Amino acid sequence: MAFSLDSIFQFLVPKDKKFFPLFERATSKLILLAETLNEVIHVPSAERDPYFKKIDELEERIGEITHLTNLELSRNFLTPFDREDIYSLITSIDDVTDFMQGAASRMKMYQVDKITKSIRKLTEINLEACQLIGGAIHDLRDGKNLKQVVVACKRISKLESKADNVFDKAVEDIFENETDVKNIIKYKEVLSALESASDKCKNVANVLETITVKYS
Repeated sequence: MAFSLDSIFQFLVPKDKKFFPLFERATSKLILLAETLNEVIHVPSAERDPYFKKIDELEERIGEITHLTNLELSRNFLTPFDREDIYSLITSIDDVTDFMQGAASRMKMYQVDKITKSIRKLTEINLEACQLIGGAIHDLRDGKNLKQVVVACKRISKLESKADNVFDKAVEDIFENETDVKNIIKYKEVLSALESASDKCKNVANVLETITVKYS
Protein backbone atom coordinates (compact mmCIF):
# COMPACT_ATOMS: atom_id res chain seq x y z
CA MET A 1 0.00 0.00 0.00
CA ALA A 2 1.48 3.34 -1.05
CA PHE A 3 1.68 6.23 1.36
CA SER A 4 2.03 9.86 0.38
CA LEU A 5 4.46 12.26 2.03
CA ASP A 6 1.50 14.06 3.62
CA SER A 7 0.02 10.89 5.15
CA ILE A 8 3.41 9.81 6.50
CA PHE A 9 3.92 13.24 8.06
CA GLN A 10 0.50 13.12 9.75
CA PHE A 11 1.26 9.64 11.08
CA LEU A 12 4.71 10.46 12.47
CA VAL A 13 4.04 13.94 13.86
CA PRO A 14 1.96 13.94 17.05
CA LYS A 15 -0.97 16.32 17.42
CA ASP A 16 0.52 19.49 18.82
CA LYS A 17 -1.29 22.01 21.01
CA LYS A 18 1.71 24.05 22.09
CA PHE A 19 4.32 24.71 19.42
CA PHE A 20 2.33 25.22 16.24
CA PRO A 21 0.04 27.79 17.91
CA LEU A 22 3.20 29.65 18.95
CA PHE A 23 4.61 29.46 15.40
CA GLU A 24 1.33 30.76 14.00
CA ARG A 25 1.16 33.60 16.53
CA ALA A 26 4.72 34.58 15.65
CA THR A 27 4.16 34.47 11.89
CA SER A 28 0.87 36.38 12.06
CA LYS A 29 2.68 39.18 13.88
CA LEU A 30 5.61 38.88 11.48
CA ILE A 31 3.26 39.47 8.54
CA LEU A 32 1.63 42.39 10.34
CA LEU A 33 5.06 43.90 10.97
CA ALA A 34 5.99 43.49 7.29
CA GLU A 35 2.68 45.10 6.29
CA THR A 36 3.28 48.00 8.66
CA LEU A 37 6.78 48.52 7.28
CA ASN A 38 5.30 48.53 3.79
CA GLU A 39 2.77 51.14 4.93
CA VAL A 40 5.28 53.43 6.59
CA ILE A 41 7.23 53.98 3.38
CA HIS A 42 4.08 55.28 1.67
CA VAL A 43 3.25 58.04 4.17
CA PRO A 44 4.89 61.46 4.64
CA SER A 45 7.83 61.46 7.05
CA ALA A 46 5.91 63.62 9.55
CA GLU A 47 3.25 60.89 9.88
CA ARG A 48 5.51 57.87 10.38
CA ASP A 49 5.94 57.78 14.18
CA PRO A 50 2.79 55.71 14.93
CA TYR A 51 3.95 53.13 12.38
CA PHE A 52 7.45 52.99 13.90
CA LYS A 53 5.89 52.52 17.35
CA LYS A 54 3.71 49.68 16.08
CA ILE A 55 6.72 47.97 14.49
CA ASP A 56 8.66 48.21 17.75
CA GLU A 57 5.72 46.71 19.67
CA LEU A 58 5.35 43.83 17.21
CA GLU A 59 9.07 43.11 17.36
CA GLU A 60 8.81 42.94 21.15
CA ARG A 61 5.78 40.60 21.01
CA ILE A 62 7.58 38.22 18.64
CA GLY A 63 10.59 38.25 20.94
CA GLU A 64 8.29 37.22 23.80
CA ILE A 65 6.82 34.38 21.71
CA THR A 66 10.35 33.22 20.87
CA HIS A 67 11.23 33.17 24.57
CA LEU A 68 8.03 31.29 25.41
CA THR A 69 8.72 28.71 22.69
CA ASN A 70 12.17 28.04 24.11
CA LEU A 71 10.66 27.67 27.59
CA GLU A 72 8.19 25.13 26.26
CA LEU A 73 11.07 23.23 24.70
CA SER A 74 12.68 22.90 28.12
CA ARG A 75 9.41 21.71 29.70
CA ASN A 76 8.05 19.27 27.13
CA PHE A 77 9.41 15.85 26.28
CA LEU A 78 7.07 15.29 23.31
CA THR A 79 7.44 17.72 20.42
CA PRO A 80 5.88 17.75 16.92
CA PHE A 81 9.31 17.37 15.32
CA ASP A 82 12.99 17.52 16.29
CA ARG A 83 13.76 19.93 19.11
CA GLU A 84 16.66 21.46 17.20
CA ASP A 85 14.32 22.23 14.30
CA ILE A 86 11.78 23.87 16.59
CA TYR A 87 14.53 26.05 18.03
CA SER A 88 15.90 26.88 14.56
CA LEU A 89 12.44 27.71 13.19
CA ILE A 90 11.37 30.13 15.92
CA THR A 91 14.85 31.69 16.07
CA SER A 92 14.97 32.28 12.32
CA ILE A 93 11.51 33.87 12.40
CA ASP A 94 12.72 36.15 15.20
CA ASP A 95 15.79 37.05 13.12
CA VAL A 96 13.58 38.26 10.24
CA THR A 97 11.72 40.43 12.72
CA ASP A 98 14.90 41.93 14.11
CA PHE A 99 16.20 43.05 10.72
CA MET A 100 12.88 44.49 9.53
CA GLN A 101 12.58 46.41 12.79
CA GLY A 102 16.20 47.45 12.31
CA ALA A 103 15.38 48.88 8.89
CA ALA A 104 12.50 50.89 10.38
CA SER A 105 14.72 52.06 13.23
CA ARG A 106 17.35 53.31 10.79
CA MET A 107 14.72 55.15 8.73
CA LYS A 108 13.68 56.95 11.89
CA MET A 109 17.15 57.52 13.33
CA TYR A 110 18.64 58.82 10.08
CA GLN A 111 15.49 60.79 9.20
CA VAL A 112 15.16 59.19 5.78
CA ASP A 113 12.66 61.49 4.10
CA LYS A 114 12.94 60.27 0.51
CA ILE A 115 11.99 56.62 0.07
CA THR A 116 13.81 55.28 -2.96
CA LYS A 117 12.50 52.76 -5.46
CA SER A 118 14.98 50.19 -4.13
CA ILE A 119 13.74 50.58 -0.55
CA ARG A 120 10.17 50.11 -1.76
CA LYS A 121 11.11 47.03 -3.76
CA LEU A 122 13.00 45.36 -0.94
CA THR A 123 10.14 46.07 1.46
CA GLU A 124 7.67 44.50 -0.96
CA ILE A 125 9.92 41.45 -1.39
CA ASN A 126 10.11 40.95 2.38
CA LEU A 127 6.34 41.31 2.74
CA GLU A 128 5.74 38.61 0.13
CA ALA A 129 8.33 36.34 1.75
CA CYS A 130 6.72 36.76 5.19
CA GLN A 131 3.29 35.95 3.74
CA LEU A 132 4.74 32.80 2.19
CA ILE A 133 6.25 31.84 5.56
CA GLY A 134 2.85 32.21 7.20
CA GLY A 135 1.22 30.01 4.59
CA ALA A 136 3.95 27.39 4.84
CA ILE A 137 3.58 27.18 8.64
CA HIS A 138 -0.17 26.66 8.21
CA ASP A 139 0.37 23.91 5.62
CA LEU A 140 3.01 22.26 7.79
CA ARG A 141 0.66 22.15 10.77
CA ASP A 142 -2.19 20.82 8.65
CA GLY A 143 0.10 18.12 7.23
CA LYS A 144 -2.10 17.61 4.19
CA ASN A 145 -0.28 19.74 1.64
CA LEU A 146 3.44 19.48 2.27
CA LYS A 147 4.20 19.97 -1.42
CA GLN A 148 2.96 23.53 -1.00
CA VAL A 149 5.46 24.02 1.83
CA VAL A 150 8.26 23.09 -0.57
CA VAL A 151 6.82 25.35 -3.29
CA ALA A 152 6.67 28.27 -0.83
CA CYS A 153 10.26 27.64 0.26
CA LYS A 154 11.50 27.68 -3.32
CA ARG A 155 9.60 30.91 -3.95
CA ILE A 156 11.20 32.49 -0.86
CA SER A 157 14.63 31.44 -2.13
CA LYS A 158 13.96 33.14 -5.47
CA LEU A 159 12.80 36.28 -3.67
CA GLU A 160 16.04 36.32 -1.68
CA SER A 161 18.05 36.17 -4.92
CA LYS A 162 15.93 39.00 -6.30
CA ALA A 163 16.57 41.04 -3.14
CA ASP A 164 20.33 40.51 -3.57
CA ASN A 165 20.15 41.90 -7.09
CA VAL A 166 18.08 44.91 -6.01
CA PHE A 167 20.50 45.62 -3.16
CA ASP A 168 23.64 45.34 -5.31
CA LYS A 169 22.20 47.66 -7.98
CA ALA A 170 21.00 50.16 -5.35
CA VAL A 171 24.40 50.33 -3.63
CA GLU A 172 26.12 50.75 -6.99
CA ASP A 173 23.77 53.63 -7.85
CA ILE A 174 24.38 55.29 -4.47
CA PHE A 175 28.15 55.32 -4.86
CA GLU A 176 27.93 56.47 -8.47
CA ASN A 177 25.37 59.26 -8.06
CA GLU A 178 25.37 60.39 -4.43
CA THR A 179 27.95 62.93 -3.28
CA ASP A 180 26.69 63.53 0.26
CA VAL A 181 28.51 61.10 2.57
CA LYS A 182 25.68 61.22 5.12
CA ASN A 183 23.18 60.13 2.50
CA ILE A 184 25.45 57.32 1.36
CA ILE A 185 25.68 56.01 4.91
CA LYS A 186 22.00 56.27 5.82
CA TYR A 187 20.64 54.74 2.61
CA LYS A 188 23.17 51.92 2.62
CA GLU A 189 22.27 51.14 6.25
CA VAL A 190 18.54 50.93 5.49
CA LEU A 191 19.08 48.89 2.35
CA SER A 192 21.46 46.54 4.17
CA ALA A 193 18.92 45.84 6.94
CA LEU A 194 16.20 45.12 4.38
CA GLU A 195 18.46 42.83 2.36
CA SER A 196 19.50 41.00 5.55
CA ALA A 197 15.82 40.48 6.39
CA SER A 198 15.37 38.69 3.05
CA ASP A 199 18.40 36.51 3.88
CA LYS A 200 16.74 35.55 7.16
CA CYS A 201 13.50 34.72 5.33
CA LYS A 202 15.51 32.26 3.27
CA ASN A 203 16.86 30.78 6.51
CA VAL A 204 13.27 30.17 7.65
CA ALA A 205 12.57 28.46 4.33
CA ASN A 206 15.66 26.27 4.75
CA VAL A 207 14.44 25.09 8.17
CA LEU A 208 10.96 24.37 6.83
CA GLU A 209 12.41 22.36 3.95
CA THR A 210 14.61 20.42 6.37
CA ILE A 211 11.56 19.49 8.44
CA THR A 212 9.58 18.23 5.44
CA VAL A 213 12.54 16.29 4.03
CA LYS A 214 13.04 14.45 7.34
CA TYR A 215 9.55 12.99 7.01
CA SER A 216 9.75 12.18 3.29
